[in-house]
This record gives sequence, C-alpha cells and structure tokens, in this order.
Amino acid sequence: MRSSVHTCVVGRAALSTLSLLTMDESKPESAPVVPGEKRGCPEDEEDEAAVTKRAKLEDEHENGAPRGQMSGGEEEEDGSGETFADMMKHGLTELDVGICKYVSSQEGFSGILKERYSDFVVHEISKEGKIVHLDDLSIPEEVQEAAAEEENPTPDCTVLTEEQKKQLGDLQLFKNKESSVSIEGDESKEKRTLVHKAIKTQFPGLETKTEEKDGRRFIVAYHAAGKKALAEVKTSAAPRKHFWPKNRGSFCHFVLYKENKDTMDAINVLSKFLRLRPNMFSYMGTKDKRAITVQEIAVLKITAERLAHLNKCLMNLKVGNFSYKNHPLKLGELQGNHFTVVIRNISGTDAQVHQAVTSLKQTGFINYYGMQRFGTTAVPTQQVGRAILKNDWKQVVDLILKPRPGAEKEFLVRCRDEWAKTQDPEAALKKLPNKRCVEGQLLRGLSQHGKNNIVTAFGLIPRNNRLMYIHSYQSVVWNTMVSRRIDAFGLTAVEGDLVLRGTKAHILSEEEAKSHSIHDIVMPLPGFDVIYPSHHVGKGYREMLTADGLDIDNMRHKIKDYSLAGAYRRVLIRPSDVSWEVIEYDDPKISLVHTDFEKLENKPAPVFNKEGKYRALRLEFSLPPSTYATMAIREVLKLDTSIKKQTQLNTTWLN
Repeated sequence: MRSSVHTCVVGRAALSTLSLLTMDESKPESAPVVPGEKRGCPEDEEDEAAVTKRAKLEDEHENGAPRGQMSGGEEEEDGSGETFADMMKHGLTELDVGICKYVSSQEGFSGILKERYSDFVVHEISKEGKIVHLDDLSIPEEVQEAAAEEENPTPDCTVLTEEQKKQLGDLQLFKNKESSVSIEGDESKEKRTLVHKAIKTQFPGLETKTEEKDGRRFIVAYHAAGKKALAEVKTSAAPRKHFWPKNRGSFCHFVLYKENKDTMDAINVLSKFLRLRPNMFSYMGTKDKRAITVQEIAVLKITAERLAHLNKCLMNLKVGNFSYKNHPLKLGELQGNHFTVVIRNISGTDAQVHQAVTSLKQTGFINYYGMQRFGTTAVPTQQVGRAILKNDWKQVVDLILKPRPGAEKEFLVRCRDEWAKTQDPEAALKKLPNKRCVEGQLLRGLSQHGKNNIVTAFGLIPRNNRLMYIHSYQSVVWNTMVSRRIDAFGLTAVEGDLVLRGTKAHILSEEEAKSHSIHDIVMPLPGFDVIYPSHHVGKGYREMLTADGLDIDNMRHKIKDYSLAGAYRRVLIRPSDVSWEVIEYDDPKISLVHTDFEKLENKPAPVFNKEGKYRALRLEFSLPPSTYATMAIREVLKLDTSIKKQTQLNTTWLN
C-alpha cells in the first residue's frame, strides 16, 4: 500500500518551516480493517527565534513508509551539530500510544500537509450550530455612544500635538528606534493626568509613567507589551473602572482571527495590550497554533471600541463581530469545528482521492486521540499521568525535571542538568529565562514549599496542565483498547459492546447487537463511574491498568482533582459537511485558501489553473468537539502522524 506525506509541525514556536514528505510502496505496519476519519506579532519575535529545539506536533500526520523529503531544505541542527532527526529519534510513534488500525482498505497516496500554516484553517462552530466568521470590524452604533461617555475623549484630542501623536503612533507599531517617547509635563497635575489618559486611550498597548530630569517633569510613554517588557509587565493590577451602562451586557463577545499562534498566546497578547488579567477572557475551546483559526471570545466589561483599537497594532490577530451579552463563554460549549485543509503535491489519481474521501464521508475514521495529546520528548505525558495516579510523587518530579534525550530548548537542557547535579530548585530555576513553563512552576513550588512537600509544590502548576497528564494516560488506554476492539470484531456491533442510552452506558445483548452499527458503539476512558464491555476487550482494561500498577476498581485518588470518573467516547466518527476538490497550481508559495481576513481586505480569491505544475487536495469537513482532524486525514492518506516517524523517513530519503 502506498503511504504518504505531509508536514510535521514542531515546537511551541519552532521549526515552522519544516515540512516532511513520506512516500512508499510498502504496507503500513498494521493492516487496515476491511469493513464488513505571514504576519508576526512584534512582541513574540524573540521567543519565536529562541525556540529552535523542542518539537511538538500540533495537528499532524504521516505513515509507516521508508522514504521522505524535506521541503524546507537542509535538516535543522542544534548547537552541537546534532540533526533534528537525531534529536527526535527518542520520540513517540503511533504504535507507542495505541494507534495502529484503519477503517478502510483503499490504497493511500502521498501529499504534504501543513506545508504552510495557511493550509490548515479552522472555524469554530458556535453553540447555536453556526460556523463562526470574522466579517465585520465595525462598532455597533449604540456602543459608540456608550464608549464616548466612557472614555470622554474630548480633552484627549487637544492635549497632544500632531507631532507627539505621530511619535506615539510609531512607538505603538514598533517603527521608531527608541523604546520610549518623553513628553514634557505641565506644572499642573490635572493637565499631566489628561496627557496620561490621552496616551492610554488613543494608543492601546502603551503605558505611561512620570519621571523627573533636571528639575523638570516628563511623561514617558513605553510599550507595555513590547519584546523584553512583555515578560516583565505585571498583569495583577485591577483594570481601570469606567462607566458601564446598566442596560448593556457585562461581557463583550467578539470573534478572534489568529494566524500561527495558539489560543492562550493570543489571549496573553490581548490581556497585555488592554492591561487586563488573562482570566478576564473566556472561550469555548483552544485552537491549533500552526493554522489560521477563527473563534468566539468574551471579555468582562471592555468596550468594543477599546478592542477595535487593537486592530491597528496586532499583526497576526484581528478582532471584530462585536456584541454585548450577559454571560461569559464556557469550555466545551461549542458544537465543533469546521476544517479547511489543503494537502499539497498529492500523488493520488482522481479516482484514488475520490475513493478515500468517499470512505471518510460514508464510514468515517477511528476516533483516536491524536499524537499532540502525548508530547514529543523522551518522557511522554502519559508516564507522568501514571505516576500521579500511583501517588508516586518523587517519580512525578523526576519525570518532569530529569535530563532527557531529544529536542529541547537550550535553557531547559541547562535547567535539567542543574537539577540532576544539585537537586537545588532555586539553582535550577535560575537557568530559566521564563519561569512560566511547567518546569519553572514546579521548581518555584519546590523552592517555596520544600522537596518534602511535592504535592503542594506540584499544585503551583495550573490545574489544566496538571490534569493534562492524567488525561493523557486515559487517552493511551482508550487508544490501545479501541485498537484491540477493532482488531477483534472489525466494524460490526457485537454482544458485549457498549452503547449510550441518555448519559448511561448499556451492554448490548446478542439480539440487540443485530440492530446497532459500529457508529453507535462507545468505549470507556478508565474511571470510577464507568462500566466496561463484557467481552474480552473489557478484561483488557483491567490487564493494562494492573500491568501499570493501578487498581481499576479504585480510581478515586487521595487528592480529589486526580480522581478519575471516566467517560465514554465513540469508536468511529463520521465527519459532516464533507466536500473536496483537486486543484492545480504553479506557485508553491501562494495561499490556496481565501481567508476571512483576505475577504475583509477585498483581496481576490486564489485562481487555479486547469493544468498546473502541482496538484493539491482541498478538503473541508466538520467535526464535533474533542476529535482530531489529523486522525481523519490519517485515514485518507494512510499515514503515521508521529514526528519521530516523519523525521526518520525524511532522513532516510536525504541519505
């Protein structure tokens, strides 16, 4: 079977140009089941440039095949000359996390996925079932009146000269060479206050302070979210209080369009420009970094006008479609996501493409947890999760902080080496320029609470990050058991399978199984509030957890946060709204998707040739929450999505 191609997306910021092509005539490692899934923000430039080691697959793809090609040119090397492929040889493959089956038996074909981040476009589907678009940057008329009352701009327009406004505008957009602008202040404190207010109101992202030089007072404007200052600016101060009409909803809802930036990074940028705490924002789901994504965000008591001002200085973020509502957004409220995916340089014939995508549309794909769930270094997140569940806290610290082979940022390598030598949390912490990473938060906890109070120290890591570890362990168990279920019974409902009746799971009898399909079947994530299939795959859960030193009958933890209730997840997912076309093009650098931002700027849609040098598959589909688009694309191309496998294939091809 011909296996395939795509781009691996690496790092929280790094190696974004790395694209890997994999092609082969050999069969995948596990046989398929025959049926009976641009613009950069200035404040991030330093971080982006610094991160050239650690790899993390973002929504990724690829398959067991022994040849590959890198579209980005030469292999990446670290400072010691070690290639990226060498660093990643310690990473995970799909087999390591239980991903080893396909639904259909059709032949795969090669292609490049995420060669450009604009080849992967995600639009959120709101809780009302509508695809979210950024298509309106205007401020509602009634909002403008309220904003005028709130900000009282009349005096602001007169206290700054045109020259000062130009200097401040250049500072806001990082155009001038200086890091600040000084304006001589009046003797009157009231007039200086007006200048401070005018700068903050008219130039979002700028902060001010008063300094005295040679007996004269100056108002100094500087970038609150600028490069080095980005890590230093404090966000703990309460937002300034403004007039807020009683008949206006307390939350401003808006659409966030972002390019090549993950959701939390985008929220952090917005919070710094608006001088807010990040927890003032709420959203329904996090979105991929290496992609163009559109989603709804809500923020407490910030006017649409203040948000709209940000469009002047945010280069890979845009906000719009403003409205006021009385409620925030909650994680999981969305109905799903709509994907537009471009797979470039495909080798499959039109007939192969049609067969593969038709199978995806009609039958679907195995609902595996994708590779980004498990990390990419030599210490997978599920190992940490298992140690937490076993209450082995020394191992938790060891797994997170110990030196490890593979792709890592230089400062993390130094931090881990220091910890291994000294076991001194303060000394190791000094090796980290940014203390907000998981390692930094854990070391800070150990420094404050001591190495004999690991549970409290570990608690300094944000709750979602801590729970990520145990959810990762659950995911490995689920993937492994689903592969076993598909291997044993194929795509037919059988006696002992589980189906949902309301929120409760029901075990099918032999007679009931005849009236159900594989699309009705669910499998449990291990926990204290689930039941397991009554056939032999159900016993496999007990065997796997016992081998890991866990008691499946006692999934309650001494610490409530780490008690696993469990959940149910569908074995197969059928995408909705599936459409596709094969397009031909000559320029590999052009975007093949007409984005919301390009439409707002009235840029023309891409024009495709009837006979081009290259062929691409443009695929659109919608998925429910908590499903992985990469697993759908894996089913189409028949590919292994692990970064380790991609780099191995790429190196083999280069050699």
